[in-house]
Amino acid sequence: MRIVFLAAVAVGALAATGLTSTFAQARDYPFCIKGDDYGSPTGDCSFDTYEQCLAAASGRRDYCDRNYFFKDAGNARAAYPKKRSRQY
Repeated sequence: MRIVFLAAVAVGALAATGLTSTFAQARDYPFCIKGDDYGSPTGDCSFDTYEQCLAAASGRRDYCDRNYFFKDAGNARAAYPKKRSRQY
């Protein structure tokens, strides 16, 4: 009886670990939807493209704007171009 109880506890513990929620990953998106439906000044910044944002705002009193807090990691070098050395 003891073995059956311990086996049930072990199965329950394994099942419970599979049901726990994971932390949401934060990700920056370049476009935000803003307007009457969004109380915060930043709006909902969950759009990869401007077209996605426009589709979500269609038919509502909302508008799309760029995310001013978005930092494009792939384009970081374009902001600070490498200085060219003089050729003699």
